Amino acid sequence: MNFRSLEEFWAFYVNQHSKPSTRRWHFVGTLTGIFFLLCSVVFSWWFLFFVPFFGYGLAWYSHFFVEGNVPATFGHPFWSLLCDFKMFGLMLTGKMDKEIKRLGKRPMLQIF
Repeated sequence: MNFRSLEEFWAFYVNQHSKPSTRRWHFVGTLTGIFFLLCSVVFSWWFLFFVPFFGYGLAWYSHFFVEGNVPATFGHPFWSLLCDFKMFGLMLTGKMDKEIKRLGKRPMLQIF
């Protein structure tokens, strides 16, 4: 699946995270990843091992067992990471629900 812009991908990304519990798992994964990144700076670089383990692990869990779709990371890793941080920021500021309403429900797209 080809996207012409990050904004176009963002609409797809939000659609792939339609369930609130999927977004919460992502939030916890991103927050935990940031925590271990900070620990690696402050304490030891060994904490870097846990950044992708928790960051991606919790997010992928939510896709396979909650949302029932394939993580967008498999097809678009860089854009997925950017959109994950965007979603994290919107959730942190309480603006994600407004963004979901702005984009509306779109037909489900799958990577495969």
